[in-house]
Amino acid sequence: MEKLGGKLHGMWLTFGEYDLVAIAELPNAMTAAAFAMAIGAGGAMSSYRTTPMLSMDEAVQAMKTAGTVAYQPPK
Repeated sequence: MEKLGGKLHGMWLTFGEYDLVAIAELPNAMTAAAFAMAIGAGGAMSSYRTTPMLSMDEAVQAMKTAGTVAYQPPK
């Protein structure tokens, strides 16, 4: 992960749908996708889920940007 410019913040064993939860930070979505592909190709994991998170600043910017879209649902 560090080779891709990322950082692993923590990893925990869990009970439930998935056996492991990791919180990591990667530079962008393309890098995160590349990391997920590399992990999947290694065969050590059969199922995983990636959940992108936004910082509060990013969320506010997304809300401001959404306010500029003149979307109207189909009729």
